[in-house]
Amino acid sequence: MDQLIDFSQPSLYIAAAMIVFNPTFWNSVARLEYHNKTLTKLAGGNALYGCYGLAVTIFVLGLIRDALYERALRQQPSHPALLSFVSQGLAVGLVASGNTLVLSSMWALGITGTYLGDYFGILMDDIVTGFPFNVTDAPMYYGSAMSFLGTALWYGKPAGILLTALVLVVYKIALSFEDPFTAEIYAKRERESKGLPKQGGTGPKGGAIEPKGGKTGPKKE
Repeated sequence: MDQLIDFSQPSLYIAAAMIVFNPTFWNSVARLEYHNKTLTKLAGGNALYGCYGLAVTIFVLGLIRDALYERALRQQPSHPALLSFVSQGLAVGLVASGNTLVLSSMWALGITGTYLGDYFGILMDDIVTGFPFNVTDAPMYYGSAMSFLGTALWYGKPAGILLTALVLVVYKIALSFEDPFTAEIYAKRERESKGLPKQGGTGPKGGAIEPKGGKTGPKKE
């Protein structure tokens, strides 16, 4: 294993830590906003500005994570089997497909739909059912994981495959928290619009460039 992955490189653990940190950060901050309106208050009471501020923060953290990932790969050994024509072609296909899922998802959701606007009270009105949500319910998360794997194959780095597995595990955990919470936000709105009691009922499934892995929940016109 040591011949495939150099576990003595600190950059490997730094990249792994950042991969875990990012979704943990945005989920924690978003829930803090939902319960206490912390970011809205910091933005002078404007929920939209608060959401934009979180969006910029998450985007910058994503750039830092990607830079740390590529730095970690550069310091890891390559494997000849991952540098073949087939592997390189697969790498290009994964990165292209992954970016397509991510960018088309962001286009469909908009900035607030992508960057946890639901937690700010900025809810969407219509269900998003078209591409890429007719391919997967979490296009941003799975698209991002595909790009990670494609990058690992492009550079022929087994360590990149290991980190991609971590990305996928972390995203799956994040979805297990995000989907039920976002669904309840919309269920609450549905109950309130119908004058129903606060408990009970179900709403559109939420889910969601990162943070949300996907959203089959309402889309704002």
